[in-house]
Amino acid sequence: LPADVAIFAAAVADWAVTRPAEQKTKKDKSGVPQFALTENPDILATIARRNAERPGLVIGFAAETENVIEHAREKLRRKGCDWIIANDVSPQTGIMGGDRNTVHLVTGKGVESWPPQSKTQVAQALVARIATALAGAQR
Repeated sequence: LPADVAIFAAAVADWAVTRPAEQKTKKDKSGVPQFALTENPDILATIARRNAERPGLVIGFAAETENVIEHAREKLRRKGCDWIIANDVSPQTGIMGGDRNTVHLVTGKGVESWPPQSKTQVAQALVARIATALAGAQR
């Protein structure tokens, strides 16, 4: 995996149907269908734990509804990544579907809370931080 940075903005899918239907599941009088689920591989954790092929900087995101910092720190540890960008997506924040966001950059060195800003500004600030980290790594 020749990459300097890997950014995982969201899980592709945490769950998959254990036994996919061979045909479309149609609505009928038998009621709501029941599906058994199985856990998908964790792509972020898999990439973060690679040794020789691991990107120099692995970044994950944590959309939380409670204990945002605590859950982000735990995710950082559990996944083995370098940074977690965490935010509170509770309905009262208006973040989901809105233009503004408030995020926390969680690293092994601590937590940096960024001010509320547009999602474009969050992305620009993140790219600037990545560039700074990469420049420091090349020294």
